[in-house]
Amino acid sequence: MIKTDILIIGAGPTGLFAVFEAGLLKLKCHILDALPQAGGQLSELYPKKPIYDIPGFPEVLAGDLIDNLQEQIKQFEPGYTLGERAETIEKKEDGSFIVTSNKGKKFHAPVIAIAGGLGSFEPRKPLIEDIGFYEDKGVKYFIKNPEKFRDKRVVIAGGGDSALDWSIFLANVASEVTLIHRRNEFRGALDSVEKVQELKTAGKIRLITPAEVVGLNGAEHIESIDIEENGAHRTIETDFFVPLFGLTPKLGPIADWGLEIEKNAIKVNNALDYQTNIPGIFAIGDVNTYPGKLKLILCGFHEATLMCQAAYQIINPGKKYVLKYTTVSGVDGFDGTRKEAPKAVVKAII
Repeated sequence: MIKTDILIIGAGPTGLFAVFEAGLLKLKCHILDALPQAGGQLSELYPKKPIYDIPGFPEVLAGDLIDNLQEQIKQFEPGYTLGERAETIEKKEDGSFIVTSNKGKKFHAPVIAIAGGLGSFEPRKPLIEDIGFYEDKGVKYFIKNPEKFRDKRVVIAGGGDSALDWSIFLANVASEVTLIHRRNEFRGALDSVEKVQELKTAGKIRLITPAEVVGLNGAEHIESIDIEENGAHRTIETDFFVPLFGLTPKLGPIADWGLEIEKNAIKVNNALDYQTNIPGIFAIGDVNTYPGKLKLILCGFHEATLMCQAAYQIINPGKKYVLKYTTVSGVDGFDGTRKEAPKAVVKAII
């Protein structure tokens, strides 16, 4: 049983920033996310794409924003459970909650903050016969441990940032990397496309376009794939097939928690604190809906800030919190570190 003050479901930018705001109030957080790494869409779908509407950053890469947010909250020592999905919830007599993940891990907290973006993301699976049989037998939708592919033959399918980035990375890990895309054009960052071109020229990546994987072969483990290229069929031997076609957002089991849902989003009270119809459960970021809702990262940051203020009152009933600007109060981490503005020097002028 993992006990914390606030269980944050979702490790995207809104969920991460909520850790900082909670930390200012001396509240501990634990983050639960179905993806194998923090960052949500920003890390999984477009880590190298620039974002232009983050206050104070004329331009910041999505992946860099996540790195900065994680650095910002490091001193508040959040717990992370990644690669697990929130499955069931139980409300205790004292008003607190126990959430159980799809792998049986339990989390106990008086406050739940659902910051799941557009929902729990599930990989878009190609329509290939028997692909389910080969899952965990050579078919991978995520790359959690690149060393698993050391000196192996790997086929990657896709045309976005993830397919390009992992092809580049695995070119120095796998014995053979083949990138297959149904078009000649790629939708990834220009520098990634150019790097793949360089690796292709150097013979470190085999690029097959336009082509499509249409079949998988192997008795106990994937041994080869069938592809269709310009109307012709051929077979390529491989140890792993990694289709990276993006993610499909789904609210998932949270939709069965008794929350008020509207068009696959959770309705909240935006006039006060972004609480749901169940006291103690909040929804912040893209996962919520209310009149005038804007699905912007900066709006999620605002929602996280107000949510933490309300969470403080739930956890510390009757205790008054006096808001102080960080420029005045500084920031004290749970790890013993302190950040503060330099003290003014008092000196007479003679």
